[in-house]
Amino acid sequence: MFSLVSKWLSFVRFSHTIFALPFALAAMMAAARENRGWPGWRVFGLILVAMISARTCAMAFNRIVDRRFDALNPRTAKRHLPSGQISLANATSLCALAGIGLIVTSYFLNPLCFWLSPVALVVICFYSLTKRFTDYTHIFLGVALALAPIGAWLAVKGTQVSILEILQMLTLSSAVVLWLVGFDIIYALQDYQFDKAHGLHSLVVAWGPKNALAAAFLAHMIMCGLLFAFGLLCRFRLAYLIGWFFIVGCLFLEHWIARRRSLNWINVAFFRLNAIVSTVFFVIVATEVLFKGGFRLR
Repeated sequence: MFSLVSKWLSFVRFSHTIFALPFALAAMMAAARENRGWPGWRVFGLILVAMISARTCAMAFNRIVDRRFDALNPRTAKRHLPSGQISLANATSLCALAGIGLIVTSYFLNPLCFWLSPVALVVICFYSLTKRFTDYTHIFLGVALALAPIGAWLAVKGTQVSILEILQMLTLSSAVVLWLVGFDIIYALQDYQFDKAHGLHSLVVAWGPKNALAAAFLAHMIMCGLLFAFGLLCRFRLAYLIGWFFIVGCLFLEHWIARRRSLNWINVAFFRLNAIVSTVFFVIVATEVLFKGGFRLR
């Protein structure tokens, strides 16, 4: 039983949920700031289920539509669908059930989330097709991931969002888009030769690794500026500022690894450092909300 569960969790890369979930939970706490970041067990549980359902649907869809390319790529040939560990029918069933799970969960959150849930499903799944026709596939993935904090914020507030909250929400989601663009470009370095040979698109293929890395660095620097602006808009103080400097340091280290180390190190830059970035962001937002902090320019 454990091995079966483990197989399905690895199929959808459940461990990578740590990338989006902390940003969603941070947005939830910021939206529920009047109640010290806690929206209640019901809303919290529904947000978790919605997040897991959305990511499972998107990841299963990605594995389904990419199975032919995965089978040809030595790095991905042992994945579950190409190797026959999971059947196409079972993968499709999981994708459909997860999509339905998101819609049903959204229904119990509020009407706005319910009506927007099909749109969210289209956006998060559409990314998997973009590498076939656009070099800017990383942006589409970034938009898909940025729906997590937006969805969590709307799950708490529904239509009762102020103009300031909309600005805060859009600033945070824009930062998430650029964060994803930066580290997805780095991750795409592993498949540069394969993607180029098989007509798949990415900025790495279009611009070359050196120029693409420069674009990734620029995206991460703008992201840092947006995170700083988010802190100002939320009137966060010392804890957020300290965490912000730590995040900037992690991003600089990630780019040093991507430029100076072998491709085998990219997984370190991709997974560990970015998991730290998202986790630290959640911790500093939670600290500010719980202890009613907030840094200001004086």
